[in-house]
Amino acid sequence: MARREISVSVDIDAPVETVWAEVTDWESQGEWMLGTDVRVTEGDGKTPGTRVAAFTGIGPLGVMDRIELVGWDPPHRATVRHVGRVIRGSGTFTVVERRTEDGRAGSTFTMAEQLDLPLGPLGALGWPLTKPVFTWGLRRSLAELARRCERSGAR
Repeated sequence: MARREISVSVDIDAPVETVWAEVTDWESQGEWMLGTDVRVTEGDGKTPGTRVAAFTGIGPLGVMDRIELVGWDPPHRATVRHVGRVIRGSGTFTVVERRTEDGRAGSTFTMAEQLDLPLGPLGALGWPLTKPVFTWGLRRSLAELARRCERSGAR
């Protein structure tokens, strides 16, 4: 099985607690995660064992990502395991404190994925074509996350 890694970060001019609250509000992730609808299917969303279903696509065309929360260290780190038929592997949300240029509390959010590619050797061959599209979608999503957190933090 081919395992590939991808990591995307964004600096956000909002405190760690604001960013953490936004990224771990699973069911509102669809408001900033491109083309994704997320719902908690089991558990409270804040303890290991929680299960989440995330559908990414357009209309009926897409893929269901079944996720289990396996690590929880608020407000800095959440670790998940992808347990679906198509998407398998692990992922981590990390929020690190930083200071803005004018000295206010800010954060750096990183979304890192270690994915077991589907379709064996064919999936590995397709990764060089898929990775740039996936990276573009993540960067766009994290830019929207930053806007949301910065608006929320300014209230």
